[in-house]
Amino acid sequence: METNILKAIRNIVENPITELKAYYETRNRANSMGGALEEYVKDIFAGTINQKDEQERLRIIERMFSYSGNQNNPPDSIIRNGDAIEVKKIESYNSALALNSSYPKAKLYADSPMITTKCRQCEEWIEKDILYVVGVVPKENDKEGKHLKHLSMVFGVDYAASAEIYERVKEVISNGVNTIPNVEFSPSKELGRVNRVDPLGITYLRIRGMWGIENPLNTFKYLCEKNTSCDFEFIAIINEEKYLSFPKEDIEILEKLAKNVNAFEILDVVIKVPDNPSALKNAKLIRLIR
Repeated sequence: METNILKAIRNIVENPITELKAYYETRNRANSMGGALEEYVKDIFAGTINQKDEQERLRIIERMFSYSGNQNNPPDSIIRNGDAIEVKKIESYNSALALNSSYPKAKLYADSPMITTKCRQCEEWIEKDILYVVGVVPKENDKEGKHLKHLSMVFGVDYAASAEIYERVKEVISNGVNTIPNVEFSPSKELGRVNRVDPLGITYLRIRGMWGIENPLNTFKYLCEKNTSCDFEFIAIINEEKYLSFPKEDIEILEKLAKNVNAFEILDVVIKVPDNPSALKNAKLIRLIR
């Protein structure tokens, strides 16, 4: 694994860029703020923020990532021999994350029916930690926003419940729908599918789940209050076990940076366990305010 979240955080601190759309439009890399945010996340992990040679940038990104996904299937990318990454853009500090038909992931599994074959075969793996990266880009006069006000990073294991929690709810609803009398159902990866709705038997109904989750700012508001008056705020929450699993050199560099850079700090905190909020675990709160 050539890169990780600690290296990405270091790149954010040393190369803060908040006018993402303008930055990436001039390099012909993205024409929307959502696309620019995804490119920015790739660059901070790959260390290619200031790389002007597009061919060289693409070669570095290919070396750092084993998979780059699509908008319809999680994740957005996978660090080679490392973590999976899911990027979300929201338009206000209180907006929830729309996950559509895929429930929140504590971890990503290779046998998940929600991922693509390319993702499953990008490298040899069984499960991966998944990192949620959420950018707040407020609308500007009812137009697409251009300024990144806030960026959050949190791993699924510290944010979402175990898969069995969501699967149980999904199964109960699906079983309930399938017991409705006088309706023809067929097997489906979704909550259900009703066939032959009309007298001709040519209409069908797909029953889909539309999942959503509170954004990390609201979920972890017991750790720190959001700062809406600053130009840019970055927050990362990493449980202690995960934090200490990264190379010692990366930890030392980041902690030295926290001592030398104004308004950048690494704090020891405790966070709630998603499956049991009464239990707590040690974690690091990493924060930058500009």
